[in-house]
Amino acid sequence: MNKKKSRMMYLIPAILICLVIVYICTVVGAANVHFSDANRILLNKMFGMGNISDLSTGDVTIIWDIRLPRIILGFIAGSSLAVCGAGYQGIFKNPMADPFILGVSSGAALGAAIGIVLHFSSSFLGFSGTTLLAFAGSFAAIGLVYSISRVGGKVPVSTLLLSGVAVNSTLSSVMSLIMMLNRNSMDQIMFWTMGSLNGKGWQQIITVLPWVIIGIVVLFASSRELDIMLTGEETATQLGINVEMVKRKVLIASSLITAAVISVTGIIGFVGLVVPHVVRLLTGPKHKILLPTSLVFGGAFLVICDTVARSATVSEIPVGVVTAVCGGPFFLYLLRKTKRGGVS
Repeated sequence: MNKKKSRMMYLIPAILICLVIVYICTVVGAANVHFSDANRILLNKMFGMGNISDLSTGDVTIIWDIRLPRIILGFIAGSSLAVCGAGYQGIFKNPMADPFILGVSSGAALGAAIGIVLHFSSSFLGFSGTTLLAFAGSFAAIGLVYSISRVGGKVPVSTLLLSGVAVNSTLSSVMSLIMMLNRNSMDQIMFWTMGSLNGKGWQQIITVLPWVIIGIVVLFASSRELDIMLTGEETATQLGINVEMVKRKVLIASSLITAAVISVTGIIGFVGLVVPHVVRLLTGPKHKILLPTSLVFGGAFLVICDTVARSATVSEIPVGVVTAVCGGPFFLYLLRKTKRGGVS
């Protein structure tokens, strides 16, 4: 019991640290807004405290309409990808699984590429044309992978992984072909695939948040079943768990979250791989603790990476590049540990 409480205690300081990180990243940036002015704007807009009529409209716009929604969206995206990564790793019993392992990213990238090339301008449920096609592409890809993997009403994990790799490769090749045939749109497609929060605001948050909330509620409700599935599918079945139903729930919920997030932000890799594994080292494998702690750590991680991306140089770096720089070496570390038998 004491060990469980001590592990749960990681969540409380993590939340406090996360709030501090969000605040610091909101008042820090390339644009020169005075620290005290930024505080006044936040207090006025959030709590109705004070008067900001003497401040410039530009400073108010930078803090309230540009930085804060971007940071909130970054937190939502990072926390969502981290929770999905933890869910996938629980299903596959593999610490190197991430939200993009089943072709969700390549499906979104292909959909976005088609939208960019065709200048698709229709919108639905708050999604713009390119975003809508990226969202649809993600779900089409996961649906294709699932249907290919299904064998007599069951979906073997090994077949699911192999199908994901094959579909991922195929869709990426089609996207590359589209880029080669439409060189004028190549830069725009490439920038989308590197992931960015630049230019995102409150509308994107409103669009993404309902899907994320639905998916995360489903994943959190599946914590106990994911814990039991860590013992193996046969043991879980003997303990009364409908293994195939759990797989479907986790896959659909994770795919829903990932599709919604990356359709707006582009592909931001390694968050779903690195964060759950780090959190698991701190809290242990119990999903009741792992999922909420991954949510907090993932959000904070992406907010920090995005602050570096927009502040480190004069021209903004895509946040996906920053997360890859951090996640790439860690991924190699995981491979090395797996080779030695150090990761279970």
